[in-house]
Amino acid sequence: MADTTEPTRRDFIHIASGAASVVGVGFFAWPLIDQMNPSADTMALATIELDISNIEEGQQVVAKWQGKPVFIRYRTPAEIAAADAVDVASLRDKQTDDERLIPGPDGKLKPQYLVAIGVCTHLGCVPLFDPNDEKGGEYRGWFCPCHGSHYDNSGRIRKGPAPKNLEIPPYWYITDTVLEIGKEAVV
Repeated sequence: MADTTEPTRRDFIHIASGAASVVGVGFFAWPLIDQMNPSADTMALATIELDISNIEEGQQVVAKWQGKPVFIRYRTPAEIAAADAVDVASLRDKQTDDERLIPGPDGKLKPQYLVAIGVCTHLGCVPLFDPNDEKGGEYRGWFCPCHGSHYDNSGRIRKGPAPKNLEIPPYWYITDTVLEIGKEAVV
């Protein structure tokens, strides 16, 4: 004969009070754990240094700054020429390629390096980049798969619903091969 006893009210009260205790501890522990994260004002002032000497021509590197992807693209001479050849009057957000660049330590623009925040200006998706494939869009730059925005290799909007070009973060060249993202040039 098997011993089958039904749960009693006392068993139910023990289980319910144990579950309520676990939830209560969670409510008190969460703020204590969450306060260990950096504050929003600290994150807003954060900078990152990036050595770009390892990036090969035609390659793109993605870094993370303030929780956003930042594209660092080492453009080929053909890509630079294509970006310079664009008729600015035909662009929705009118910027020349040179206006999207920052001078190096010698005061000259470094057109081979494009630094842009990798967030589509339409609804915040991360655009794809592949200049040799349809993933790069019609203009051999970035393509946003969410709603079909096409950017050229200078990060300028060329087609689709995005209203603006890819944003250029504040950055400057510490040396010819090291840049700091999140800080304007020190003069």
